[in-house]
Amino acid sequence: MGAVRVIDFSQTEVQWEQRRLADLPDRVVQGDPMHQSVNRFSNANGDLIAGTWTSTPGKWHAFTERDEFCVILSGHVRLIGEDGTAQTFKTGDAFLIPNGFRGFWEVVETTTKHYVIRDYS
Repeated sequence: MGAVRVIDFSQTEVQWEQRRLADLPDRVVQGDPMHQSVNRFSNANGDLIAGTWTSTPGKWHAFTERDEFCVILSGHVRLIGEDGTAQTFKTGDAFLIPNGFRGFWEVVETTTKHYVIRDYS
């Protein structure tokens, strides 16, 4: 087995994936958010990933069946629970969305974040 490398998130020579979130059926509820992301790490099972993501403004149903830790590098987002409770996060904030969260992501201004996701699906 080769040496395990530490993942440097400041590396800029990476291939970014782009997608229009509206291409996922029934996901977007407001706006036309465009996402750009790069996965910088994936474990052997593919159920733990880490990377960097950018989104333009919009609002969509949050993905479920995952734990997601985020650090906001720039921008402004709001997470809105299905009960209407809203939490706001801006540049420099860090938070964890636990598995079982139901609600919405709202990108208020273009946002970039680092993320770590444990996928249970």
